[in-house]
Amino acid sequence: MLGKTKKIIKCILSIILILFIIGWPIYNIALNNIEINQEDISKGDEWKGIITIWDFPRLNVETGSRYGWIIQKIKKFEKDNPGVYIRLETINWNTGPFKLESGLRTGNLPDIAPITNDFIYLKDNVLEPLDSYFSDNEKQRFKYQAMKAVTYDKTMWAVPCMMTTYAMFLNLDLFRERGIDPPLDGNWTYEEFVEKMQKLTYDSDNDGKIDKYGFVSFVKPNYYNLWGIILSDGGELINKNGDYSFFGQKAIKGLNKVVDLKHKHKVTPENFGTLNENEAWELFYKEKKVAVYPTGTWAVRVLENLNRKGEGFDFTVANYPIGDRKLPVSLNNSVVSYGVFKQEDKEKLDMCVKFLKFLVQDNYQKDLDDLGMFPAKSGIRGIYENNPKMKRLEDCLAYTQILPLHREWKDIDRILQSQIRMALIGEKSGEDALDEARNQINQLLK
Repeated sequence: MLGKTKKIIKCILSIILILFIIGWPIYNIALNNIEINQEDISKGDEWKGIITIWDFPRLNVETGSRYGWIIQKIKKFEKDNPGVYIRLETINWNTGPFKLESGLRTGNLPDIAPITNDFIYLKDNVLEPLDSYFSDNEKQRFKYQAMKAVTYDKTMWAVPCMMTTYAMFLNLDLFRERGIDPPLDGNWTYEEFVEKMQKLTYDSDNDGKIDKYGFVSFVKPNYYNLWGIILSDGGELINKNGDYSFFGQKAIKGLNKVVDLKHKHKVTPENFGTLNENEAWELFYKEKKVAVYPTGTWAVRVLENLNRKGEGFDFTVANYPIGDRKLPVSLNNSVVSYGVFKQEDKEKLDMCVKFLKFLVQDNYQKDLDDLGMFPAKSGIRGIYENNPKMKRLEDCLAYTQILPLHREWKDIDRILQSQIRMALIGEKSGEDALDEARNQINQLLK
């Protein structure tokens, strides 16, 4: 009887295994919203099959959707191109970059992925060059910063799709409580900025302790919220020859402006420099203890949504304070672009590019207001006509510097941000911090 039971169990397990082997590919396709129609694949002259794309979340504040923008485009493209199926694999901001870098080492890569303007991707052995797919007129439709971000060695390596930038976000309720005017037309000098921040730093409940502050931010590799101040006096990260150049008086003066906000002017919380991103953001939007916070354009929709719910505050946006450069400036990996990884099948490559061109059609560029982003193409007018905050941020794009295209930028950035943190917490002077950064970076580049 026991032997018979064992045989039945083995038989059941064998059936389950067979069903799994047969069913898993079907389930995997269904999981990715792909319903393959063999008749569609056999029709027509164009390439048919599956294209894989990895993508990061892009929040639609109105709907809460994180991948809705790209999913809608995929469905429309599949409908217009029977027999072509786009398989989306979602990646997140924490692990996604490491997954892509791991894919470079292992060869486990999708057909298409967002590559920003990262040097490690802009190479002939990694991405397909796209110049032959875009006429001069088509290239000229893209904004200058957008094309600069995807061009290296005079070659176009990706298709710019959307843009963002950093700016100063101001809690106008706190400004009004203290009788302080925001900067006229969103522009202020560093001296004007400091004067206002000092008035906005005070003891609100008369218990003898400062509990409201003019300014806060955070320091973290690959985040550039503070760099509009740091670069305001003309400091240059990488010069025209491709050499590291963030040292000397212009760089020191810019860094000291940030350090002075804490140690000299005392307009920040004591833990400015050790605060992480979430802690700094919550002090601004949730606890309402900070009047000015620099961040990305995504915050407009978030703050507007909170205000509509009665949980937020009236706010506006402004440029970074102007220094010796005489114009406001910000630094950002501001261009979202998609590249095509190396393909063996020319017809499949053609279809991948067709999909990317589909993503940047003018009508879809106008949809970017749902994401709080800006078109990568010029001449797309009217999407923020009735939103003065976003319109001002769109104007800020003209002052945005894109990250340097340097083979060691990630490590340079890590070293710089670490030394900036040391200056902010008072372990080093601004000059000593930049000297140490220069020494470490010189060793790295050797």
